[in-house]
Amino acid sequence: MPTTHTAVSNSKNRNLFILVTLVAITCLGLGLVFYNGLQPMFNAWFNKEEYSHGVLIPVISAYLVWLKKEELASLPFSGSWLGVIITLAGLFLFLMGELSTLYILVQYAFLLTLYGLVFAFIGWRGVKIIWVALVFLLFMIPLPNFLYNNISAALQLISSELGVAVIRFCNISVYLQGNVIDLGDYKLQVVEACNGLRYLFPLMSLAFLCAYLFKAPLWQKALIFLSSIPLTILMNSFRIGVIGVLVEYWGVGMAEGFLHDFEGWLVFMACMAVLLAEIALLARFTGAKRSFSEAFGIFTSPTLNEGATQLHASKPFIVSVAVLLIVAVLVPNIQTRAELPPERQEFSYFPMNLAQWQGQRTTMEQQFIDALKFDDYILANYEIPDQVPPVNLYVAYYDSQRKGESAHSPRSCIPGDGWQMKGFSQRAIEDAQVDGKTLRVNRVEIQKGENRQLVYYWFQQRGRVITNEYLVKWYLFWDALTQNRTDGAMVRLTTYIDEDRDIKEAEASLAEFARLVVTQLNAYVPSAHVVNDI
Repeated sequence: MPTTHTAVSNSKNRNLFILVTLVAITCLGLGLVFYNGLQPMFNAWFNKEEYSHGVLIPVISAYLVWLKKEELASLPFSGSWLGVIITLAGLFLFLMGELSTLYILVQYAFLLTLYGLVFAFIGWRGVKIIWVALVFLLFMIPLPNFLYNNISAALQLISSELGVAVIRFCNISVYLQGNVIDLGDYKLQVVEACNGLRYLFPLMSLAFLCAYLFKAPLWQKALIFLSSIPLTILMNSFRIGVIGVLVEYWGVGMAEGFLHDFEGWLVFMACMAVLLAEIALLARFTGAKRSFSEAFGIFTSPTLNEGATQLHASKPFIVSVAVLLIVAVLVPNIQTRAELPPERQEFSYFPMNLAQWQGQRTTMEQQFIDALKFDDYILANYEIPDQVPPVNLYVAYYDSQRKGESAHSPRSCIPGDGWQMKGFSQRAIEDAQVDGKTLRVNRVEIQKGENRQLVYYWFQQRGRVITNEYLVKWYLFWDALTQNRTDGAMVRLTTYIDEDRDIKEAEASLAEFARLVVTQLNAYVPSAHVVNDI
């Protein structure tokens, strides 16, 4: 008997050693494959307040798995071949992300690959037990830049309007122009940092965690999670309103420095308090009096029982790890595929005389340059002396749009400056062509007070003229994959509509100027026919 017992013990130890070795190799393989793509995510955690909670997400997920240790220990770890398929899908998405140089794809590929490895290791029954911990990992990945910008612009406007409502409630005269709160002596701009996202993302993560741990019906869990969104918006708007009131009575210092940061911290703590109060209120609907630890069940101490299943490396897991290691060996060859922006003329040479139109360059404030992150731009006013009002030309060019620096849509930016969009449509400009195709533009009428303007804009990207912001992102991925290029520009033309000028005259003026501009842009915004040596 002792000999048999020793043999069994040695077999268990050997299996455990093999498993631990495979897990270590898996972690090393994941690091080799995904490190470059995950680095921007790590940078966002430590450099952007919106994502500072990200560093805690993996730790919390690991704890959620630990809470289920007893249930997992009772399962036969046979693995699942579906995990191999998911792992292959994740690694394929990684290859697409690397070839297209889009980090966001690599980051989601990391999660998909991790999910596949977990499936291959513990199988369906195990994943059903810890699926919430796996889903929770999604909160650690930053939003794509274009989606973040759109959400940020919308929240800035909402927060500004609600904040002004708070100021007016205190009988203070205030005027709102877009994101600018005019108090008379002081003007406060609700900038990107005040959009509320630095509260929203952490609070949504916290609300998701609380909803999962809270022992309550599904509708209550859903309510807890979803309520974090309006709660954050309202509390951030209240903060903006309070700052406006403080500035009115005690000066602009109330909106700067330590006080500004402290007010933000106070708002987040207030959001957490309201969320917990909401949970306490919902708990009363269950009809049972429970302590905090009983309601959430987070202070349990699971232990392995004697009949627990012994862990071992299943065949699906071994195959998944082998595939991961093969990709890890190939990664250095893939990552040396550097993007090569095509040669182009700088906008400093862009002509200031286009037919009868005479131009005058202007400059953009540094804060906007820093925010837009373009590589080159032109901002100039063109006019035909003593004939028609000027046309403002703005072109922002990007050598590469793979690292989050991408063309901002005027549809998101225009409202932030106090302009209201009165109409949005598209128009084809006859006799204006880009790479043999008729120029098609987005047409927007905007108004601020009595001032009215007409805006044409389009995205000129590698020989394409695109009017849909989301289609821009698709071609960005496709061209990065097939051409190793992500360069491109956003082109915007603007002119005034005054009492002495009807909309048809403004249309004709912009259309005429657009025909002249597109004949010059090819030298400054490279077309699809530029070929790089890869």
